[in-house]
Amino acid sequence: MPRKRMIVRSTRASVAGLLRAGYGIQTTMPSSGAQKQGEGHYNISEDSMASMLEAIEIKRKSYFEFDNAPYKCLDVEVSKPTARGGQTLVRIKMRNLLTRAVFDKTFKAGEKFAEPDLAMDEASYLYSGTDGYNFMDQTTFETLALGPDIVGDDKHLLVDNVVVQIQKYNGRPIGLQFPPHVELKVTYTEPGVRGDTASGGATKLATLETGLEIRVPLFIKEGDKVKVHTETREFSGRA
Repeated sequence: MPRKRMIVRSTRASVAGLLRAGYGIQTTMPSSGAQKQGEGHYNISEDSMASMLEAIEIKRKSYFEFDNAPYKCLDVEVSKPTARGGQTLVRIKMRNLLTRAVFDKTFKAGEKFAEPDLAMDEASYLYSGTDGYNFMDQTTFETLALGPDIVGDDKHLLVDNVVVQIQKYNGRPIGLQFPPHVELKVTYTEPGVRGDTASGGATKLATLETGLEIRVPLFIKEGDKVKVHTETREFSGRA
Protein backbone atom coordinates (compact mmCIF):
# COMPACT_ATOMS: atom_id res chain seq x y z
CA MET A 1 0.00 0.00 0.00
CA PRO A 2 1.58 3.36 -0.99
CA ARG A 3 2.78 5.64 1.76
CA LYS A 4 1.40 9.10 2.28
CA ARG A 5 2.96 12.23 0.88
CA MET A 6 4.36 14.33 3.72
CA ILE A 7 4.39 18.12 3.40
CA VAL A 8 6.27 20.58 5.63
CA ARG A 9 4.91 24.12 5.66
CA SER A 10 5.59 25.50 9.14
CA THR A 11 7.75 24.89 12.19
CA ARG A 12 4.95 22.77 13.62
CA ALA A 13 4.18 20.65 10.53
CA SER A 14 4.31 16.91 11.11
CA VAL A 15 6.93 14.73 9.44
CA ALA A 16 6.93 11.99 12.06
CA GLY A 17 6.44 9.28 9.45
CA LEU A 18 9.71 10.17 7.76
CA LEU A 19 11.60 9.95 11.05
CA ARG A 20 10.14 6.53 11.75
CA ALA A 21 11.26 5.45 8.28
CA GLY A 22 14.80 6.54 9.08
CA TYR A 23 15.08 9.57 6.82
CA GLY A 24 16.50 11.82 9.54
CA ILE A 25 13.69 14.38 9.61
CA GLN A 26 12.88 16.21 12.85
CA THR A 27 9.54 15.22 14.37
CA THR A 28 7.01 17.87 15.43
CA MET A 29 3.24 17.94 15.56
CA PRO A 30 0.84 20.10 13.51
CA SER A 31 -0.11 23.36 15.18
CA SER A 32 -3.65 24.54 15.72
CA GLY A 33 -3.21 26.57 12.53
CA ALA A 34 -2.69 23.46 10.40
CA GLN A 35 -5.76 22.60 8.38
CA LYS A 36 -5.84 18.99 7.21
CA GLN A 37 -6.37 18.75 3.45
CA GLY A 38 -7.00 15.04 3.20
CA GLU A 39 -4.85 12.08 4.06
CA GLY A 40 -1.20 13.00 4.55
CA HIS A 41 -1.55 16.66 3.50
CA TYR A 42 -1.53 19.77 5.66
CA ASN A 43 -2.12 23.39 4.71
CA ILE A 44 -1.02 26.02 7.23
CA SER A 45 -3.13 29.09 8.03
CA GLU A 46 -1.75 32.61 7.73
CA ASP A 47 -1.37 32.86 11.52
CA SER A 48 0.75 29.68 11.59
CA MET A 49 2.83 30.77 8.59
CA ALA A 50 3.59 34.04 10.40
CA SER A 51 5.33 32.21 13.25
CA MET A 52 9.10 32.39 13.25
CA LEU A 53 11.81 30.09 14.59
CA GLU A 54 14.45 31.56 16.91
CA ALA A 55 18.07 30.49 16.58
CA ILE A 56 18.02 29.01 20.09
CA GLU A 57 15.16 26.71 18.97
CA ILE A 58 17.01 25.25 15.99
CA LYS A 59 17.93 21.63 16.57
CA ARG A 60 20.04 19.13 14.68
CA LYS A 61 18.28 17.88 11.50
CA SER A 62 15.77 20.74 11.55
CA TYR A 63 15.14 23.11 8.64
CA PHE A 64 15.10 26.90 8.43
CA GLU A 65 15.32 29.68 5.85
CA PHE A 66 18.28 32.07 5.68
CA ASP A 67 19.04 34.66 2.99
CA ASN A 68 16.09 33.41 0.92
CA ALA A 69 17.39 29.84 0.77
CA PRO A 70 16.47 26.65 2.65
CA TYR A 71 18.99 25.16 5.07
CA LYS A 72 19.33 22.00 7.11
CA CYS A 73 20.99 22.10 10.51
CA LEU A 74 23.74 19.45 10.64
CA ASP A 75 24.94 20.32 14.12
CA VAL A 76 24.39 23.05 16.68
CA GLU A 77 26.32 24.39 19.66
CA VAL A 78 25.00 26.90 22.19
CA SER A 79 27.48 29.20 23.95
CA LYS A 80 26.10 30.85 27.11
CA PRO A 81 27.71 34.09 28.30
CA THR A 82 30.25 33.90 31.10
CA ALA A 83 30.10 37.61 31.81
CA ARG A 84 27.06 39.43 33.15
CA GLY A 85 25.10 41.04 30.35
CA GLY A 86 26.65 38.87 27.66
CA GLN A 87 24.62 37.31 24.86
CA THR A 88 23.86 33.65 24.24
CA LEU A 89 25.23 32.62 20.85
CA VAL A 90 24.20 29.71 18.66
CA ARG A 91 26.79 28.22 16.29
CA ILE A 92 25.14 26.19 13.52
CA LYS A 93 26.75 23.86 11.02
CA MET A 94 24.35 24.29 8.11
CA ARG A 95 23.83 22.92 4.60
CA ASN A 96 22.33 24.98 1.79
CA LEU A 97 19.77 22.66 0.19
CA LEU A 98 20.09 24.43 -3.17
CA THR A 99 23.87 24.58 -3.57
CA ARG A 100 24.81 21.73 -1.16
CA ALA A 101 27.40 24.06 0.41
CA VAL A 102 28.18 23.35 4.08
CA PHE A 103 29.52 25.96 6.49
CA ASP A 104 29.38 27.16 10.10
CA LYS A 105 27.71 30.41 11.13
CA THR A 106 27.07 31.99 14.52
CA PHE A 107 23.78 33.72 15.37
CA LYS A 108 22.40 35.53 18.36
CA ALA A 109 19.97 33.34 20.31
CA GLY A 110 17.00 35.59 19.52
CA GLU A 111 17.54 35.91 15.77
CA LYS A 112 14.47 34.73 13.91
CA PHE A 113 14.09 32.55 10.83
CA ALA A 114 11.15 31.54 8.68
CA GLU A 115 10.39 27.88 8.09
CA PRO A 116 11.07 26.95 4.45
CA ASP A 117 8.21 25.70 2.27
CA LEU A 118 9.50 22.13 1.96
CA ALA A 119 7.69 19.02 0.85
CA MET A 120 8.81 15.39 0.85
CA ASP A 121 7.29 13.07 -1.76
CA GLU A 122 8.06 9.35 -1.47
CA ALA A 123 9.16 7.80 -4.76
CA SER A 124 10.92 4.70 -6.06
CA TYR A 125 13.81 4.87 -8.51
CA LEU A 126 13.10 3.38 -11.94
CA TYR A 127 15.91 4.08 -14.42
CA SER A 128 18.13 6.76 -15.95
CA GLY A 129 17.80 8.00 -19.52
CA THR A 130 18.34 10.97 -21.78
CA ASP A 131 15.64 12.86 -19.85
CA GLY A 132 17.39 12.33 -16.51
CA TYR A 133 16.75 10.04 -13.54
CA ASN A 134 13.22 8.67 -13.47
CA PHE A 135 11.21 8.02 -10.32
CA MET A 136 7.66 6.82 -9.62
CA ASP A 137 5.65 8.79 -7.07
CA GLN A 138 4.39 6.27 -4.50
CA THR A 139 1.15 8.19 -4.00
CA THR A 140 0.11 9.23 -7.51
CA PHE A 141 2.13 6.59 -9.45
CA GLU A 142 3.20 9.34 -11.84
CA THR A 143 6.72 9.32 -13.28
CA LEU A 144 9.03 12.24 -12.49
CA ALA A 145 12.38 12.88 -14.17
CA LEU A 146 15.12 14.71 -12.26
CA GLY A 147 18.15 16.19 -13.99
CA PRO A 148 21.81 15.55 -13.09
CA ASP A 149 21.99 19.02 -11.54
CA ILE A 150 19.45 17.93 -8.90
CA VAL A 151 20.58 14.34 -8.36
CA GLY A 152 24.31 15.17 -8.32
CA ASP A 153 26.56 12.58 -6.66
CA ASP A 154 23.49 10.87 -5.20
CA LYS A 155 23.40 8.94 -8.48
CA HIS A 156 25.93 6.60 -6.87
CA LEU A 157 23.28 5.51 -4.36
CA LEU A 158 20.50 4.90 -6.87
CA VAL A 159 19.71 1.26 -7.49
CA ASP A 160 16.55 -0.20 -9.02
CA ASN A 161 13.46 0.21 -6.82
CA VAL A 162 15.22 1.98 -3.96
CA VAL A 163 12.67 4.20 -2.18
CA VAL A 164 13.70 7.80 -1.53
CA GLN A 165 12.11 11.09 -0.60
CA ILE A 166 12.10 13.75 -3.32
CA GLN A 167 12.58 17.04 -1.53
CA LYS A 168 10.78 20.07 -2.95
CA TYR A 169 11.20 23.75 -2.13
CA ASN A 170 8.32 26.02 -3.08
CA GLY A 171 6.99 23.13 -5.16
CA ARG A 172 10.24 22.61 -7.12
CA PRO A 173 12.39 19.46 -6.70
CA ILE A 174 15.77 20.32 -5.17
CA GLY A 175 17.22 17.00 -4.03
CA LEU A 176 16.84 13.51 -2.61
CA GLN A 177 16.62 12.12 0.91
CA PHE A 178 17.76 8.50 1.33
CA PRO A 179 17.12 5.91 4.03
CA PRO A 180 20.09 5.34 6.36
CA HIS A 181 21.50 2.52 4.22
CA VAL A 182 21.24 1.16 0.68
CA GLU A 183 22.32 -2.26 -0.56
CA LEU A 184 24.69 -2.39 -3.56
CA LYS A 185 26.48 -5.23 -5.34
CA VAL A 186 30.27 -5.36 -5.58
CA THR A 187 31.23 -5.48 -9.26
CA TYR A 188 35.00 -5.34 -8.83
CA THR A 189 37.52 -5.79 -6.06
CA GLU A 190 40.88 -7.46 -5.70
CA PRO A 191 40.73 -10.91 -4.11
CA GLY A 192 41.64 -11.11 -0.44
CA VAL A 193 44.63 -12.99 0.86
CA ARG A 194 44.58 -16.35 2.58
CA GLY A 195 43.48 -16.19 6.17
CA ASP A 196 41.17 -13.17 5.75
CA THR A 197 38.28 -13.25 8.23
CA ALA A 198 35.29 -11.10 9.04
CA SER A 199 37.05 -9.82 12.14
CA GLY A 200 40.07 -8.51 10.23
CA GLY A 201 40.78 -4.75 10.32
CA ALA A 202 42.44 -4.35 6.90
CA THR A 203 40.47 -2.93 3.96
CA LYS A 204 40.66 -2.76 0.19
CA LEU A 205 39.02 -0.73 -2.56
CA ALA A 206 35.80 -2.01 -4.13
CA THR A 207 33.70 -0.72 -7.04
CA LEU A 208 29.94 -1.08 -6.64
CA GLU A 209 27.24 -1.50 -9.30
CA THR A 210 26.50 2.24 -9.41
CA GLY A 211 30.15 3.19 -9.91
CA LEU A 212 30.65 4.17 -6.27
CA GLU A 213 34.05 3.22 -4.85
CA ILE A 214 34.36 2.45 -1.15
CA ARG A 215 36.75 0.71 1.24
CA VAL A 216 35.60 -2.76 2.27
CA PRO A 217 37.05 -5.51 4.51
CA LEU A 218 39.38 -7.97 2.80
CA PHE A 219 36.86 -10.82 3.01
CA ILE A 220 34.38 -9.06 0.68
CA LYS A 221 34.47 -10.48 -2.85
CA GLU A 222 32.93 -9.72 -6.24
CA GLY A 223 29.22 -10.49 -6.38
CA ASP A 224 28.67 -9.77 -2.67
CA LYS A 225 26.01 -7.28 -1.68
CA VAL A 226 27.04 -4.71 0.90
CA LYS A 227 25.25 -2.07 2.95
CA VAL A 228 26.42 1.49 2.34
CA HIS A 229 25.79 4.29 4.81
CA THR A 230 24.08 6.97 2.69
CA GLU A 231 25.35 9.90 4.75
CA THR A 232 29.04 8.95 4.85
CA ARG A 233 29.16 6.70 1.73
CA GLU A 234 31.04 4.12 3.80
CA PHE A 235 30.82 0.33 4.17
CA SER A 236 28.27 -0.61 6.83
CA GLY A 237 28.20 -4.40 6.62
CA ARG A 238 27.19 -7.30 4.44
CA ALA A 239 23.65 -7.18 3.08
